[in-house]
Amino acid sequence: MKLSRPARRALLVVHVVASAGWLGLTLGLLALGLTAVTTASPAALEAGVRGMKLFADWLLLPLALLTLLSGLVLALGTHWGLARHRWVFTKFWLTLATTAATVLALRPGVDGAVTALAAGESLPDAGDVLFGPVVSLTAYVFMTVISVLKPWGPTRRGRRTRPGGLRREEPVRSMTS
Repeated sequence: MKLSRPARRALLVVHVVASAGWLGLTLGLLALGLTAVTTASPAALEAGVRGMKLFADWLLLPLALLTLLSGLVLALGTHWGLARHRWVFTKFWLTLATTAATVLALRPGVDGAVTALAAGESLPDAGDVLFGPVVSLTAYVFMTVISVLKPWGPTRRGRRTRPGGLRREEPVRSMTS
């Protein structure tokens, strides 16, 4: 299935906007987390953590899912394919992993921090509000770089699906090597 040019371009815009939004939101979460961890003001600490919860609850997962879905449709509906180029395959798996980490680690960590502060306790662990945004931001910047540079070339499947198939100078490697 190949997307028409207008559909591909519209979907590409959606994907870039969602990805940029996810990256920007993560940068904002990092700023709020750094504020919460470094401030001496209890009000600023609570505002930082509550702001993180608001963003994590309402924006983070929809942007993550929109990025994942639009990237998957683009990969499957264009000549890039999902498993034809290493950079596309890498982006897919990193997007899937960061989406899962958002659900399984970042949001529960922020929820735990909000719950602790609401109970009058101190911030349980700085990692709860910093680790997720730092790792996510690193992954998103890396994915942006490989989207622009498109390194590493085609996968073995990508070489097979090219016109002419495998070239003689490209040896076929077994799955064990």
